[in-house]
Amino acid sequence: MKSTLTFCGGAGSVTGANFLLDTGSAKILVDCGILQQEHDCGEENFRPFSYEPRDVTALIVTHAHADHIGRIPKLVKDGFRGKIYSTAPTKDLAALMFEDALHVMQEHEERNGCGLLYEKDDAEKSLSLWETREYHSPFEVADTSVEFFDAGHILGSAFVKIARAGRTIIFSGDLGNTPEPLLRDTESPMGANYLVIESVYGDRIHEARDERKQLLRAAVESARARKGTLLIPSFSIERTQILLFELNEMVEDGSMREIPIYLDAPLAIRVTEVFRRYKEVLNTQVQTRFERGDDPFTFPGLKMVAHTGESRAIHKEEDPKVIIAGAGMSVGGRIRSHEKEYLPDPKASILFVGYQAPGSLGRRIQDGDAHVVIDGERIKVQATIDVLTGYSGHADRDQLLSFVENTGEKLEKVFVAMGEPKSSLFLAQRVKEFLGVDAVVPEKDQAFTIEL
Repeated sequence: MKSTLTFCGGAGSVTGANFLLDTGSAKILVDCGILQQEHDCGEENFRPFSYEPRDVTALIVTHAHADHIGRIPKLVKDGFRGKIYSTAPTKDLAALMFEDALHVMQEHEERNGCGLLYEKDDAEKSLSLWETREYHSPFEVADTSVEFFDAGHILGSAFVKIARAGRTIIFSGDLGNTPEPLLRDTESPMGANYLVIESVYGDRIHEARDERKQLLRAAVESARARKGTLLIPSFSIERTQILLFELNEMVEDGSMREIPIYLDAPLAIRVTEVFRRYKEVLNTQVQTRFERGDDPFTFPGLKMVAHTGESRAIHKEEDPKVIIAGAGMSVGGRIRSHEKEYLPDPKASILFVGYQAPGSLGRRIQDGDAHVVIDGERIKVQATIDVLTGYSGHADRDQLLSFVENTGEKLEKVFVAMGEPKSSLFLAQRVKEFLGVDAVVPEKDQAFTIEL
């Protein structure tokens, strides 16, 4: 039996994951994300889908990051009426993400007149089509069997096995930087003929866990010594919770003196509540802490900032201080107002703890631009710029290679996607040389015939 696999997005770029598996009996989409640029209303995201949404049978969602779910309401707006499947935490997080993204788009519309990708009704209709499934509980979509396995990337994240007539393809989604302090380890992908794998860090190795914690402490202590402000642009899902967890440990074990830390990210605050709601899917150590009444997401010195007025007031607070604010790539969110305030300050510093996509404001700052434009204002960059990749939620080069290797002897072909071209090409070459498995780097909209 033959199927067609088309890379409608997530090819040639890290973001915009969107893969179509046409078995002849069903058209199954895996993920439907935005291409993350300076503005979410970038032209690419408004373009029509390369397939007819009303013909799609089902959408399988690996996890709730915007580059995997951000165009789902547009898909529904354009005619999709099939079922959407994910784990329960992913659905709850997606609901928050849709609401937040619509708010950001409305702000962009007011400033730039770029239009809205979707309306509130489209997001609500998307959630009405959405059904949840547990890990390791296969379900049927037409003549295929679909099953979720824990990817260890963010709360509720999954890699997906789709099987038909004794043949299997795995879509990795995004794989976690295992082991992590909050999540269970990425599960083994054993037993597949084909693999679609991410490659965000396909050519790089992360710092060791102990080293990253020491570097985080060093960044805080450096801000304290300079009597300055430390900015941390942080992704609201997972990255913020890991930072809170490790700052909690350092404050509570006495290895770091208390310092004012402002969590200026309403979405991250709401996401943290979802973590508390689904603590049973966190790892055993974190569950034990909750059981004994120790909340790992709060500690002395931490201040939650809910309202915009409170956010602006942080600038008047005495230094030293730490501000954790969304968004992680400085695309929208409150971090931009803090960057306008502190980037020109030589006493200030900014610490990037996650991947910065090409074209994003965060990437330009990270790459050392002397000036950046934020909301139409030209800002001189005089703050210290630091990068800490050990907090990445993505598997690195060696972890990705191990995941491929663990897929087993039946593996026939690997499709390396969801990465910058140099990262994808590097990983594909490693797969060929080290594992002897055929690996290709698809181009956008490229289609492949597979035996499935």
